[in-house]
Amino acid sequence: MGKLNGKVAVITGGASGIGKAAVMLFAEDGAKVVFGDVQDEPSEKLADELGENVLFKHTDVAKEEDVQSMISYAVDKFGRLDCIFNNAAFGGASGMIDEIPTMAFDVTVAVNLRSVFLGMKYAAVVMKEQMSGNIISTASIAGHRTGFGGHPYSACKAAIIQMTKTVAMELGPFNIRTNCICPGGVVTSIFGRGLGLTQDESESSYDAVGDIFQGLQAIPRPCVPEDIAKVALWLAGEDSGYVNGAAINVDGGVPDGFGVREGMREEMGAALGVEIPAPVKPSG
Repeated sequence: MGKLNGKVAVITGGASGIGKAAVMLFAEDGAKVVFGDVQDEPSEKLADELGENVLFKHTDVAKEEDVQSMISYAVDKFGRLDCIFNNAAFGGASGMIDEIPTMAFDVTVAVNLRSVFLGMKYAAVVMKEQMSGNIISTASIAGHRTGFGGHPYSACKAAIIQMTKTVAMELGPFNIRTNCICPGGVVTSIFGRGLGLTQDESESSYDAVGDIFQGLQAIPRPCVPEDIAKVALWLAGEDSGYVNGAAINVDGGVPDGFGVREGMREEMGAALGVEIPAPVKPSG
């Protein structure tokens, strides 16, 4: 018997990467899942493959009405909401701070941060009525370390970490737990597109992204979407029943700066469109 039997979960960004892995794992473990994405064709295919307990709802997470509609859809179809996994995101605006277009900044914040706020807001309405629930969001190590993302992206992820803590304190008395996951470099098509390496989810495309991340962390293999989805699955179940307000690093042991492998700092700087200075060694 799956540990999520009888649970209803909403997952955003479910067509690919971490979101797709979470949809598959949650369904395998017994949950009824509604997932949102803007990619209709792969989403519909995934829902068809996983059966009647997995439904797709076209959702642009930057639009308030779409997020609200997705959560209402899950409740209408399955009668309750036990978990929301606010996962959808993209790399967004990058470059030097004086060169980032304001409109690009606003779009990055809308997709990466406001979407999480909206997911929390409308999930809380349902969960407070039930007096139970579980809110999980995808943050990033870029939210508490420098050099792992562009300025807007990093700021959004830092805000998710802090909002996770404040919402956890507010909703805890309603038996609602709120936590976030902070991945390091994950082998996904989203990272591939951001790095200019890939436009799809083929095995060769993943290999290209994996080569970049191979030496980023202490564990000598790149992180894959399932590594993050398994932590989300644990947070969604009762085995983590006393975990609240946590920002859990799932990065394989990434150091505080680039340089695990020769050339890593230069490669990541080029991918982000900025020059990352070499660490300054103390004199004397």
